[in-house]
Amino acid sequence: MELAKTFDSKSAEEKWFRQWIDLGYFKADPSRDGKVFSIVIPPPNVTGQLHLGHALNVTLQDIIVRARRMQGYNTLWVPGTDHAGIATQNAVEKDLAREGKTRHQLGREKFVERVWQWKETYGGRILHQLRRLGASCDWSRERFTLDPGLSRAVNEVFVRLYRENLIYKDRKLINWCPRCETALSDLEVEHKETRGNLYYIRYPFADRSGAITVATTRPETMLGDTAVAVNPEDARFSSVVGRKLILPLAGREIPVIADAAVDREFGTGAVKITPAHDFNDFEIGRRHGLEQVSVMDTRGMMNEAAGAYRGMDRDACRKKVVADLEAQGLLEKIEPHTHAVGTCSRCDTVVEPMLSEQWFVRIKPLAEKAIAAVREGRTRFVPEFWENTYFNWMENIHDWCISRQLWWGHRIPAFRCARCNHLMVAPTRPERCEQCSGADLIQDDDVLDTWFSSALWPFSTLGWPDQTAELARYYPTSLLITGFDIIFFWVARMMMMGLWFTGEVPFRDVYITPLVRDKYGKKMTKSRGNVVDPLDLMDRYGTDALRLTLAQLSVQGRDVILSDDRLAASRAFANKIWNAARFVLMNLEGAEVPIKPVETAALSLADRWILGRLDNATREIARAIDEYEFNVASMVVYQFAWHEFCDWYIELSKDELKAGGEAQAAARYVLVRCLDRMLRLLHPFMPFVTEEIWQTLRPYIDEPGLAQHLVVAKFPEPSAGAPLGEEESLAMDRCIEATVAINRLRALLGFHPGQRARGFVGFLPEAGAEATFARWQPYAMALGKLESFQRVELNGNPPARSASDVLKWGQVWVEAPEGFDFDKARQELAKRRAEVQKHIEQHEARWNNPEFRAKVPQEKQDEMHERFLGLTAQREMLDAQLQQLERSDA
Repeated sequence: MELAKTFDSKSAEEKWFRQWIDLGYFKADPSRDGKVFSIVIPPPNVTGQLHLGHALNVTLQDIIVRARRMQGYNTLWVPGTDHAGIATQNAVEKDLAREGKTRHQLGREKFVERVWQWKETYGGRILHQLRRLGASCDWSRERFTLDPGLSRAVNEVFVRLYRENLIYKDRKLINWCPRCETALSDLEVEHKETRGNLYYIRYPFADRSGAITVATTRPETMLGDTAVAVNPEDARFSSVVGRKLILPLAGREIPVIADAAVDREFGTGAVKITPAHDFNDFEIGRRHGLEQVSVMDTRGMMNEAAGAYRGMDRDACRKKVVADLEAQGLLEKIEPHTHAVGTCSRCDTVVEPMLSEQWFVRIKPLAEKAIAAVREGRTRFVPEFWENTYFNWMENIHDWCISRQLWWGHRIPAFRCARCNHLMVAPTRPERCEQCSGADLIQDDDVLDTWFSSALWPFSTLGWPDQTAELARYYPTSLLITGFDIIFFWVARMMMMGLWFTGEVPFRDVYITPLVRDKYGKKMTKSRGNVVDPLDLMDRYGTDALRLTLAQLSVQGRDVILSDDRLAASRAFANKIWNAARFVLMNLEGAEVPIKPVETAALSLADRWILGRLDNATREIARAIDEYEFNVASMVVYQFAWHEFCDWYIELSKDELKAGGEAQAAARYVLVRCLDRMLRLLHPFMPFVTEEIWQTLRPYIDEPGLAQHLVVAKFPEPSAGAPLGEEESLAMDRCIEATVAINRLRALLGFHPGQRARGFVGFLPEAGAEATFARWQPYAMALGKLESFQRVELNGNPPARSASDVLKWGQVWVEAPEGFDFDKARQELAKRRAEVQKHIEQHEARWNNPEFRAKVPQEKQDEMHERFLGLTAQREMLDAQLQQLERSDA
């Protein structure tokens, strides 16, 4: 069997993923023996489309899941999607708007049917994209947060928390989105620095003896003011506390009160108090028993309490209020003012603090358990510094507003009797009222916050509240891989719910992924136009190349800087592995199948060296995967495959393969063993190209019970004994260092690729390198294309007409070819160095010019810096080459 000349990534990806699924390799079996590794996918929104954040997250999950599967773990990876209440409802409402319809025209039942139809049409899109990425989930266990099993778990949790007095209903000030017409939790509000104004307004005393000036950013809410507050320690206002003011434009009397929460440094030190439209004012109002006057409706329009301004939207009302204040001589001044404005994370509408009756979770009892679990080490964060973020939020947590005024989602399982108004909370609709036996029961209109059901994901997907075999075997899960932006939304809530309802943490480890940025280090956003579609990258470079690149760049605690150059390098690596495999297979023609093992004693120094390097790589990759050092693991396998196996051992094996007999048999055995183990180590990172190669190599592998496919083959383990002694290992290191130096000197002296050269080596007496020279001399001659490689004394006359390179244990020379002009070569190098130095000085002059840097965009500055680094590297190389020629005897 032989491989095609080039790797067809698209056909391989489709073929192997289909076969893996058909053969059931990803299916979990709770009855199977073995150590357990379980993980749940962070369920992407059903509205979602694959982006680079998903690609990174799923790639890292798949790497560790594939490795654990090959290591013999009983592995479960649960896939699924989130119903994404607001996002999905918004998407369907936009579709309806294009038809000239609204959800209210359809009615609740028909609208929900329409959303389910939309979900069936578009909802599976992102899961198909995850399959394209190679995600080896147990796809037979795909879950959806609104499927019957998860809905049952949601109702059970709600009822239990209610009966434990941990869920309650109350009229409070909450975040309200006028566009989505629903309550939002604090976490669903994004605070953006916004340029606005500070309006200074005079509030006259009721006895007309003067006025107090207050400063506000929101003059339209003054229509709901019920007091003006000052700090009790502010001497400027000590004489006015308790007096009455006339509320401008409304004519109502309001008091001046004293409260320690007032910031004396803000504005004039006196602030208006609007309990129904500001969170701080709400708390002050509660302390002082103030009336709560709401002046807006759920759409952000001014209501009847706004008097003459009724029917205006917030912005129009602000303009009109300011104009009226100015007309009445009550507007003292307007100053520019930058402040944080809360916006809806889904639609970017400015959020309105609104008085509303909502359902809340009394969260602190749950948070205390979740804090303790992390402090006790039952769950750990990687990187560890994310624990501080978790603690800071959990220790200052507020009750969670869980009701949403939507139609798509888990409807709250609360039922009110139309006859006697009795409220019942039950997992299923009661047949009759438990107090009056009335049959007319009205279910609460609200649905639960999407994150309520997501918080149950690790245990609800395993069958809870039933005590299933899956729950017993796979919970707690082993690992959660997720982004830092949902530590509060999701991770903390899973911790709280998991501990409260199962007594166990939901996961042992939490790995927080870095942020993917563009090649200039910029965050990818639509507004910048630098968003990259991972599907496009997979089409251009292949899925394996994208996966390897993301793994290599995933340094713990550091953002991923993605560039086409890195992706192209990963694609080149796939081609390198492919061509190496073609070389190995070509040299197995005529060999007995399978290739039989060769005793260590019969192996050459090079054979034993590469097997030792393979053991080192195997050991380090396993350790790095255990510690979630994905970048280390991927770079170690890359280094071994490209440099040690392809660049060195394959070249060293060529003479042995030509020699025939025992040397050829040994080289064949080592080539097969290394390629087989290398493909197994690489498979979690690049599953498709490795499976394609391994299937062709498989007949040559001598292993009892060998798997039919690489995806379930045994993960390598280091050999029991070291194949190479310390002295031999050192000898090979010196061989490689000498060969690198020889090839640098060959290039400097202008040798053609096939042209033979004469080499020389001298050793420092204290380095101890001379003793092993005879063992590695033939390898250096073969790799350096030398016709001779002689030992000379370091303190004697250097070889004539040669260039040299100094190593830490000695010195290497290469004699120049006939006709080589040393003086001309030096002049050309000096000329090139002068040109490079000129460019460096030009760069430095521009870089040190503040005016130039102020005008140039950051992206251009980054390009200049990269160019500067490249130029300095060129200068260092030219300096080294000049030194090498200066040490020659022309």
